[in-house]
Amino acid sequence: LPGSSDSPVSASGVAGIIGTRHHETGVEGRESAIMAAEEINDYPVEIHDYLSAFANSIDAADEMLKNMMSVSRNELLQKLDPLEQAKVDLVSAYTLNSMFWVYLATQGVNPKEHPVKQELERIRVYMNRVKELTDKKTAGKLDRGAASRFVRNALWEPKPKNASKVAHKRKSKS
Repeated sequence: LPGSSDSPVSASGVAGIIGTRHHETGVEGRESAIMAAEEINDYPVEIHDYLSAFANSIDAADEMLKNMMSVSRNELLQKLDPLEQAKVDLVSAYTLNSMFWVYLATQGVNPKEHPVKQELERIRVYMNRVKELTDKKTAGKLDRGAASRFVRNALWEPKPKNASKVAHKRKSKS
């Protein structure tokens, strides 16, 4: 691992344990991955929290995938409006390309020099467009009449000079 004084063999051993354990599901999978990593005492102690967080992330991704795969795509899309359908498609495409980015990096290929980078940027542009449409859809409408009344009543208006003298005379008489 970068910055580690331990040998690459121990780092790959931990990575191998985590990699083989990710097929297990739920809490048992996370706990067994951590316990297996703890059995190898030749990894830096400071990465224990990172391994735990990694195992938790794998469990969360596994749970999301199970939920998505429990319903057919057509059934899922029928329940959504077109804007939500676009979001699902964009997130799916972005996730798939991100996973390919990681795969390239693990194979020693620089993903920044691969066409997947341009594809991710293209998807990101469309995600921003969908976000703009969503923001416009949820933005509040301005009631011009109410706004003009509010501004008109909130502005300070000087009182006419005669009005203040009349009010002053009334106070002095009483």
